[in-house]
Amino acid sequence: MAKISAQLVKELRERTGLGMMECKKALAANEGDIDLAIEDLRKNSGLKAAKKADRAAAEGKVFVATNGNTIFAVEVNSETDFAAGDSNFLGFSEKVVAKVAETKETDVATVMAGDLESAREALVQKIGENINVRRIFSLESDVVGSYVHSNGKLAALVALKGGNEDVARDIAMHITALNPVVVNADDMPAELVAKEEEIIKAQPDMAGKPDAIVEKMMGGRIKKFLKESSLTEQPFVKNPDMTVGQLAKEAGAEIVSFQRIAVGEGIEIAEVDFAAEVAAQLKG
Repeated sequence: MAKISAQLVKELRERTGLGMMECKKALAANEGDIDLAIEDLRKNSGLKAAKKADRAAAEGKVFVATNGNTIFAVEVNSETDFAAGDSNFLGFSEKVVAKVAETKETDVATVMAGDLESAREALVQKIGENINVRRIFSLESDVVGSYVHSNGKLAALVALKGGNEDVARDIAMHITALNPVVVNADDMPAELVAKEEEIIKAQPDMAGKPDAIVEKMMGGRIKKFLKESSLTEQPFVKNPDMTVGQLAKEAGAEIVSFQRIAVGEGIEIAEVDFAAEVAAQLKG
């Protein structure tokens, strides 16, 4: 059985708002997998989908640059937030994103080959932390725009057909806040719909109901899921009286695609028991 750390329990509590023991029990039943624990909690208690974006598992920042009708975002990671604010880290990262925009290269290894890799190694020695250029994103269209949150840890790129950069930026800001899954409901992958259906069917209020009632309730909840997850159907964060789709239409734009980047998403950090580590050193 996986060891359930206090940090894991804390993260699940923050994402669900449930009690400590309930979170710990759900994590234990799912070998410490937070996403699976949330699925089980939703099935057993009707827990609504977590509204908070996943917390970053590593530090760093996102850097954005454009070249004509192509926009790029580069995620550069560090071990601590302090290092990510260092002028040397920022200077190195700006050189990386500038090269990406100039060459339109999105393969990290290719971008870093040569002088930039040497610069990264020198920066690691100077700062004393591991610095890593992790991911490169790009979008190309008639109009492109971006938004980078003030802390540099969350960003979005948007590609439009028509419209202008101001509209693209507003939509990108909305994306960072509400985290849509797809542009339009029709774009939702069938496997995600099937997974949501499985969760809904397992919720307590579905038990014992006739199939016809279950299917009717399922239809309503899936429709709600698609609306909440689709960018064009979401109420615009700066003006909830209109949807993002209406915002784009009024600006003469069509949303082609988007990308949302959260620093450190998907990176696992090994838990360190500092008290045990100190005790072991003292014994040694």
